[in-house]
Amino acid sequence: MSASMHRATTLPNGVRVLTEAMPAIRSATVGVWADVGSAAERPRERGISHVVEHMLFKGTSHRSARQIAETMDGIGGNLNAFTDKESTCYYAKVMDRHLPLALEVLGDMFLHSTFDPDELAKEQKVILEEIKMYEDSPDELIHDLFIQTMWAGANLGDPTIGFAETVASVTPDDLRAHMRNHYAPNSVIVAAAGNVDHDAFVADVEANFAGFAGACALPVPEAPATTPNALFRHKESEQAHLVLGTRGLAAVDERRYALSVLDTILGGGMSSRLFQEIREKLGLVYSVYTFQASYRAAGLFGVYAGASAANVQKCVDVIGEQFEAVRERCVTEAELRLAKEHMKGSLTLSLESSSSRMIRLGRNEFAFGRQITTEEIEARVDAVTLDEVRGIAGELFAPENLGLCVLGPVDRAEIGWAGSAA
Repeated sequence: MSASMHRATTLPNGVRVLTEAMPAIRSATVGVWADVGSAAERPRERGISHVVEHMLFKGTSHRSARQIAETMDGIGGNLNAFTDKESTCYYAKVMDRHLPLALEVLGDMFLHSTFDPDELAKEQKVILEEIKMYEDSPDELIHDLFIQTMWAGANLGDPTIGFAETVASVTPDDLRAHMRNHYAPNSVIVAAAGNVDHDAFVADVEANFAGFAGACALPVPEAPATTPNALFRHKESEQAHLVLGTRGLAAVDERRYALSVLDTILGGGMSSRLFQEIREKLGLVYSVYTFQASYRAAGLFGVYAGASAANVQKCVDVIGEQFEAVRERCVTEAELRLAKEHMKGSLTLSLESSSSRMIRLGRNEFAFGRQITTEEIEARVDAVTLDEVRGIAGELFAPENLGLCVLGPVDRAEIGWAGSAA
């Protein structure tokens, strides 16, 4: 999307309003963003950002929780939210003609939630069930175990969902204090993408957020030291889940394009090295892929695989061999070309929905303070050289940087591991 389709306005109270026009579609997605996530929490209140997110759906001074749900269901809209380590977003996807109503509901939730004690008590039970569900989802849990292992003791290392004891101890006053400390015009973005008129949207935002005032201290992005190690958590299950990885790059690091190319070469598709070696040639797994966890001042890079206990050692060996191969400059021009085209195609396909574009608006504004166009990304990808890919591989995949996490019916003594914890 060209820069001309992006527009930005800062309201007199400091709220930033961003839009991206997609005139060929009939939907629009609006999101209200707060520049706070679990990385800004104190350890004793871990998970409070996520609790606030839940409670904004539980009633305002104008609407009950049921009325919020009925209002959105009545226009065929989808109302949702997410909390991550560095931001929180409340959003709605609706038909374009219903955008003003969706914005009004979100503004009501954002500014007038009551944090009723009885509703909080019920929602704490819901979140505790969510934590249990998460603990029973090993393919998700292993990623948090990896982050906790690689960033031991850091706020970024702890799970966004929090812990049972910290979630259960939160009070309505804690939630109000959290919002006072982190939800202010200078920390808030209202973004919309789809069939939206910027000027009309700005006027609606100004009307709905007219009483929103003040300022707060913005969070300082955390840059934790990497603590590579080996973690084995025994769990009786049919499969073992493993992540083998290393430190990565911050979201703002200019070398991120080279790392993304390397990511694609190693595990970004069906033709990637790890998919071909571990699944297609050896038949060891159903699922294997690479991933990046990129934040504003730090990042991690890893490989996930789910395999039977008997195949874990072989998976670890093959991943290690591929890390060594790319570290020793074994990347070809053909792989480089294929990866670039795969990335550009995936980017285009990912941006066909208004929701994806709204989320990109918010993330770009918080991380970069500007919008990065599709054309700029494609140009930066095309400019990546073989030497840049080989250089980043040599830097990140050194044995002393590697950490291994295994969750399943596997014990540490069963796995030969020559990484940093050997």
